[in-house]
Amino acid sequence: MPRLSINELTTYRWSFEEDIEHYKAAGIQSLAVWRHKLSDFGEEKGIELLIDSGLTVSSLQWAGGFTGSDGQSHQDSIADARSAIQLAAEMRADCLTVYSGSRAGHTNNHARRLLTGAIKNLLPIACEFGVPLAIEPMPSRCASEWTFLTDIDETLELLDQFDSPQLKLVFDTSHFGHNEAICSRLGELAQRIGIVHLADAKEPICCEQNRCRLGEGSIPLDCMISSLVRGGYDGYFDVKLMGEEIEAADYAELIAHSKATFEQLTAAVV
Repeated sequence: MPRLSINELTTYRWSFEEDIEHYKAAGIQSLAVWRHKLSDFGEEKGIELLIDSGLTVSSLQWAGGFTGSDGQSHQDSIADARSAIQLAAEMRADCLTVYSGSRAGHTNNHARRLLTGAIKNLLPIACEFGVPLAIEPMPSRCASEWTFLTDIDETLELLDQFDSPQLKLVFDTSHFGHNEAICSRLGELAQRIGIVHLADAKEPICCEQNRCRLGEGSIPLDCMISSLVRGGYDGYFDVKLMGEEIEAADYAELIAHSKATFEQLTAAVV
């Protein structure tokens, strides 16, 4: 049965504690934890609250920036990622999402070497703690602040260098859902994916990341979910909504709508 998660970025204005309270009240069983919210609340008591709530963690987001694009040095970003892996293990997260960082003035080859070096350093730790690393590519139109990986196949080539079940792909439906060539391959990609970020959009999104409520855009979510599940994907579908339309939403209603729409989208999936 396809599993639903709510990403804490979807309820951006709520605190970590409010997310736990409202998600549980809405019948949500899993969430993607945003490190910023958890840090504001306090990591130790946040993990205690998670355990007491009974909610599972679909992912911890995020680690990365290995190219220095966010102001950290390469070594500092690796040290931060090590801490994130251990934190993900403590909360029993299904995966840790990872962004490479933008090119940040480097050549493509050098940026790739920085990422490869970071993964070589982190993968043994991820294996030790049992936390898959999920690398997220983005289309070039919305990737500039996050990653130089703008192509699914390029990202898969990177994963293939390591041949590890602990290294996965993040697939965001709003990033690639308007790409028919990618959508037609979801069955073959399914078992390479660590988490699916589930979102809708009325047109291909750009740097503003203007997403809309599930079922109200033009992305064929029902076909995509079906292809993934039938291809062997058994991870979470993590509702990750943001943008101008979402910022103005009533969060309690948004969660209820997401849950109801997900149930409709997955009703025919066997």
